[in-house]
Amino acid sequence: MSKVALKAGARLKSAVSDVQVMAIKIPAGEYEITCGGVPMVGASDEAPAGASMDAGDSGETLMGKRYVDEGETVEFLCTKAGAGSLALDGKPLDVKQAKQLPSSD
Repeated sequence: MSKVALKAGARLKSAVSDVQVMAIKIPAGEYEITCGGVPMVGASDEAPAGASMDAGDSGETLMGKRYVDEGETVEFLCTKAGAGSLALDGKPLDVKQAKQLPSSD
């Protein structure tokens, strides 16, 4: 599996479904982001022929949701929904939860 240099604003698409994401926050470095267990490609790149989703991946990526790692050091925005769950360097990404605002009582 190959890692690629990502920066904020980078657009990626799934090689096995309709999913498209945009990097919102990502530290400098090289990463491998996958959807359905298959590495994602650049938005303007051609998806590899014959790629198929991992049989054990029954997840779905939802449009408009932000996906983060456990420490919220990376953040991706889903711009087109589809089948397959997102992972970064083999670790699943979760939907970012809204922060509770302090009460103004």
